[in-house]
Amino acid sequence: LDEPKLTGLFRDLEMPLTPLLVAMQMAGILLDAPFLQQMSKELRRRLLEIEQEIYRLVGYVFNINSTQQLSDVLFGSLGLPTQGLKKTQSGHYSTAAGVLEDFKGLHPVIDLILEQRQISKLVSTYVDALPAQVNPRTGRLHTSFNQAGSETGRLSSNNPNLQNIPVRSELGREIRRAFVAAPGCKLLSADYSQVELRVLAHISQDAAMLAAFRAGADIHRATAATIYHVPPEQVTTEQRSIAKMVNFATSYGVSAFGLASRTSLSRGEAQAFLDAYFQTYPGIRRYVDETIAKAREQGYVETLLGRRRYFPILKNRSGTPADRQQAERAAINHPIQGTAADIIKIAMVRLHAALAGQGLRSRMLLQVHDELVLEVPDDELAAAAALVRQVMEGAFKLDSGLTVDVEAGPNWFEMEKV
Repeated sequence: LDEPKLTGLFRDLEMPLTPLLVAMQMAGILLDAPFLQQMSKELRRRLLEIEQEIYRLVGYVFNINSTQQLSDVLFGSLGLPTQGLKKTQSGHYSTAAGVLEDFKGLHPVIDLILEQRQISKLVSTYVDALPAQVNPRTGRLHTSFNQAGSETGRLSSNNPNLQNIPVRSELGREIRRAFVAAPGCKLLSADYSQVELRVLAHISQDAAMLAAFRAGADIHRATAATIYHVPPEQVTTEQRSIAKMVNFATSYGVSAFGLASRTSLSRGEAQAFLDAYFQTYPGIRRYVDETIAKAREQGYVETLLGRRRYFPILKNRSGTPADRQQAERAAINHPIQGTAADIIKIAMVRLHAALAGQGLRSRMLLQVHDELVLEVPDDELAAAAALVRQVMEGAFKLDSGLTVDVEAGPNWFEMEKV
């Protein structure tokens, strides 16, 4: 074992991080419970409306939350196509989210069922659950950060999990409005911009991707422009979003099949796109191939700081082909996601010391993957924002550079660039 590297990681990063995580857990974050109670009322009213509308479209009342009854409605009463669908153990056709997503536009009831599921989940998981978890003594919400919660080195959070507050849907983002700053303070969010792609560019040393980052280009637009053979300013929103998906998916070892299932591309188009992508960024193709070879040969891969993840299944060629493919994807991803996780941990340890060193009362409350959330007294906002940016951007030397987006506001939703 390369003891010095692993020992150094433990001694210089993980150990100093522990007291800081304890401090963050003790600090907690203020929750606007009345806002969530009001939101709960409105969402429950909307759920009733949706249910009545579903019953009207179907022609009779049934239990929408029963997957078996729903299956009978969709594939029996409404006669939606069942070709290629799997049956569940009960002998009914599946009504899983992925299945319903594919049926969008075939019948108006599909969109309503998807909306009903989204709202029900938000209400039960967050809107009603979070206020019940506020500590009566502090009036704040205290999550637990788990330092050994994931194999890549990322922190996880539970009771409640504040790392999966939804950001993709508009309704989900509204929940962030309930996380508020204490009186006389602002919440400050500092988010690494495309850190995993920057790590990928640095590790793979791909000349084209490094050049794009050094030029300060929009990397997704630059990728789309090269692959679609159009000038950057003529790239469409859809082309950019497909390029963005491929940029991120490459670091997860996505296949043409995986890409086709996530986009509007056919499998043939997805394969052509991936081929063009690897022609544009040959260094990334090389990184993928070399990482898989390394995992097979030595049975593990490492982050830039030496954090290891073991893959015995690849070394001794055991398991099913599907299991080995999954392990290969995880091996490709570990050096990238794991290095990004290590970098933000370095930034957290240094920032905690720097805030204390400058006598600032600002404090870290949350870490959500590539983002830090701090509570900052109003009179410290300019100083804290400058310090956060300086420490985070200087946490690690990447050839592709590190950039941080800093925003602040009265809550986690309404924020403006600082």
